[in-house]
Amino acid sequence: MEELTGVVDSVIFDSGDGRFSVFRLTQEGRTGRVTATVSSAAPLVGQEVELSGDWVEHPRFGMQFRAAHIRVAAPTSEQGVLRFLSSGAVQGVGPSTARRIVAEFGAQALEVIENEPHRLLSVDGIGKKTAQKIHASYHEQSELKEIMLWLEMHGVSGAYGARIYKQYGSFALDVLEMDPYRMAREVSGVGFRTADTLAMAAGAEPDSPSRIAAGVRFLLDGVASSGHCCLPEERLVRDTASLLGVDPALVRESVRDEIEAGRLFYETEGAETLIYPPALYAAETQTAEALRFIADHAEVFPVDEPEEIAKSWERADGVTLSDGQRDAVAAALRYGVFILTGGPGTGKTTVVRGMIGVLERLGLSVRLGAPTGRAAKRLGEATGRKATTVHRMLEAQADDTGTTIFQRDEDTPIEADVVILDEVSMMDVVLMQHFLAAVPRGCHVILVGDVDQLPSVGPGTVLADMLRSNMFPSVRLTDIFRQAGESLIVRNAHAVNAGRMPDCAAGSAFEFRACATEEETAAAIVALCRDELPASGVDPMRDVQVLSPMHRLECGIDRLNRLLQDALNPPETGGFEIAAGGFSYRVGDKVMQTKNDYEKGVFNGDVGFVTRVGAQGLVVRYGEENAVEYKREEMSELQPAYAMSVHKSQGSEYPVVVLPVVLGHRAMLQRNLLYTAVTRAKERVILLGNPRALAVAVGNDRTRRRFTLLAARLAGALE
Repeated sequence: MEELTGVVDSVIFDSGDGRFSVFRLTQEGRTGRVTATVSSAAPLVGQEVELSGDWVEHPRFGMQFRAAHIRVAAPTSEQGVLRFLSSGAVQGVGPSTARRIVAEFGAQALEVIENEPHRLLSVDGIGKKTAQKIHASYHEQSELKEIMLWLEMHGVSGAYGARIYKQYGSFALDVLEMDPYRMAREVSGVGFRTADTLAMAAGAEPDSPSRIAAGVRFLLDGVASSGHCCLPEERLVRDTASLLGVDPALVRESVRDEIEAGRLFYETEGAETLIYPPALYAAETQTAEALRFIADHAEVFPVDEPEEIAKSWERADGVTLSDGQRDAVAAALRYGVFILTGGPGTGKTTVVRGMIGVLERLGLSVRLGAPTGRAAKRLGEATGRKATTVHRMLEAQADDTGTTIFQRDEDTPIEADVVILDEVSMMDVVLMQHFLAAVPRGCHVILVGDVDQLPSVGPGTVLADMLRSNMFPSVRLTDIFRQAGESLIVRNAHAVNAGRMPDCAAGSAFEFRACATEEETAAAIVALCRDELPASGVDPMRDVQVLSPMHRLECGIDRLNRLLQDALNPPETGGFEIAAGGFSYRVGDKVMQTKNDYEKGVFNGDVGFVTRVGAQGLVVRYGEENAVEYKREEMSELQPAYAMSVHKSQGSEYPVVVLPVVLGHRAMLQRNLLYTAVTRAKERVILLGNPRALAVAVGNDRTRRRFTLLAARLAGALE
């Protein structure tokens, strides 16, 4: 790597979350300034920095020095001290006050501020309170500098310093020296490997109990992001031993110690022992207990012949139900917990309308919900009733640490006689745990979904496990109704689900366009959205959604978002842009919220358009009325939405869906992923890529096993 030393002249961009910054550097003895980037919080103006990295050419901003490591020192020259104090980094000091301080104390000004703040009273305009404020503010900067220096001395980038200081304040060095593994759990961006590097540098033994226990926790903490609730003990022991380079017997002993201490939990199924982190053990066990309780204690509705009531609703509403649909409507009156599942075109929405109709005839209050805002909106439009997200139903809020708190629980339950949830395949076991806790005694629960779609992003496979347990009555709709059956999209979706190749005719509502390479596929997607679809009257921003199985590679989400942004929303001459997360946002960009933000009233998966961009942030409009302002440090909640993952599209419908199907995404080419993608489209599906890749996706019905014992718990097999 090349080395670069200089003084920070100005900060161009700081992501606000300690992940990325851009600044200008003046090198000693040279004219001109260098632009540098680093994956950390920005250094302070006037600080002397030593950078290690390489030169890269940015397509818009020219040559930049990309720093892999940064080492920061306090300024030592009068000019450096003046520049630092004038930058606003120290509260109570502006440019004019900085000049007076430096005129009084010269290059020793920072030493005076830190060690003899009472001497600041000799400077015109500085009183006792201001001197105290200056000292306290600079003390914070000094502590941060000390943390960054400690990190650099122990072989870890000082880039983590700001995040560590924000978490622990004055106790940061104590944590670094005494229990660095805490950071892997408590500091964003500091993973186990970084904490382990620090612990080893601080003298920890490779086979120390604390290190092994931290390695076990690290692997178990990752199970939720992989969709699991637990891991087989032998796999956990093997992977931890490999990660740490220690004897598996020591790991096995650590696991047993953690179980005895109540920090881990286990279950035995057959010859296999599965290890749980506490939160997921609680989620799975409480979900099973709540479902069985609701099924056993639901109120018995005063009806003798539910099927006749269903037929009466048919006549009144002018609807003719199939036998399966009629059975499902009647079941809403009969069972405490009932599951309705079926693919597109099988009439699930008609059944839900029928359920609502017969329940309301009995004077019962019915609440409707879905896991996402888009799914809830679709449910409300289809039924003519109000529907909310599950989070809104539970009156979720975030506490001071950002942790979600549900106001509705067993002590303050939902007010309803029946709750109907749609798109339940998207619900993970943790959300289901909190929902069921808030179901009032006697209430009925009806769960609706398509079990053949992708499972939830979070841990577990709740809907599939409930069906697999055979503990709850259910109806699976299979008949495709005539109007839906005339749709090529619906017919092809069912063909894919059955393992048959779809009927792809050029120019039809469902077509496949072969491309020689992945680069050609990406270019064809861009041309389709920029030229062909708009020429036919389709709005590529609002009526088209490009989906992709993966983030990386030429046809991945990240690359397609950049290509589509430049094609559909090119930069204006002199137009302002603001960077966050490696993407530069412009007015007009299509973006997606990636986490629930209860104060702003926007939720994970909501899609909107950027209406204003400034130096300190931007504004996104969601729908007609909800304009949401994001400060620079809040922009990590956003990501571009020209292209999105198939998982993120669940619960939504779009007039046109465009999907690359390429061999580079082989690891993700599964039947349920293709099925989920094509069922998002209302009017047209366009697949582009390699015919062999399409055949791989249709033929691959091997879904990756998720480790969960919910089905066994529901069936009582573990008791």
